[in-house]
Amino acid sequence: MKQQFRLLAAYNAWANERLYEAAQALDDDAYHTDKGAFFGALHGTLSHLLITDRVWLYRLTGQGAAPTSLRALPYDALAPLAAARKIEDRRLIDYVEALEDADFGREITYQPLSMPQPITQRIWPLLIHLFNHQTHHRGQAHATLTALGRPSLVLDIAYFLSLPEQASLVGEA
Repeated sequence: MKQQFRLLAAYNAWANERLYEAAQALDDDAYHTDKGAFFGALHGTLSHLLITDRVWLYRLTGQGAAPTSLRALPYDALAPLAAARKIEDRRLIDYVEALEDADFGREITYQPLSMPQPITQRIWPLLIHLFNHQTHHRGQAHATLTALGRPSLVLDIAYFLSLPEQASLVGEA
């Protein structure tokens, strides 16, 4: 199981890096232009992804920032947001790497930001949610970039796995 989550954590960091590279090609006005995505401008979407990763990593580790709003905008500009993104991607990779096989089945109880009742779940489905959530909102960010006239990005996990430097991630399951 750990191998699959290593792969997802590495893919997640790679896809985020590509997305941020594309965002850096925008001027500040375009980057902050609301194009109708759920979190408005690209800045809102990228901020949401950072915030939610911080929420989940805090729940999983008890360390780091513990945001209280999913719509928080922790930075006004792309550069500090990009630096924070790299830190969270590294934290997620390190978290997965530190897990033992038995840890994936361990339960945690957390308080959702959007509901009053606590929820108890195993770690492995929460990690699937975290990575799926990233992919979902990266799709919205991609659509925002397209609406701003930027070329399409290749973010497919199959493409990521075809890169020679990723060969070590694809072994026996």
